Amino acid sequence: LNCSAFDSFRFMIKGGLAGAAVYVAYDQGLLGSGTEGAEALKKAQETLPPAIQEWTNYLGWEIPTPPKIDFSISNYWNKGVHKVMSALSVAPTRACEYTVEGWKYVKDLVK
Repeated sequence: LNCSAFDSFRFMIKGGLAGAAVYVAYDQGLLGSGTEGAEALKKAQETLPPAIQEWTNYLGWEIPTPPKIDFSISNYWNKGVHKVMSALSVAPTRACEYTVEGWKYVKDLVK
């Protein structure tokens, strides 16, 4: 297994994990409209603290209380989704550019 094959394999694993994360986010309604995202976030906020508290009690850990958030997360959520999707959309192009630059660098080293 050569280095480029290992890099390709690693890129495929990362791509698969990113795809799975996007699928789960879409399945839970996080990538829908702002209202759907706010509802999914509210559902997560209601579900996660009791589950975390149950695990911490079971493990004997003590977690500090989370700080209160004074801004609307739903207003910033869509901006974050757009940034992530933008980064994922240019990832193949960037990977190709970086691969070309890497080969050029290796060729210059060999000379």
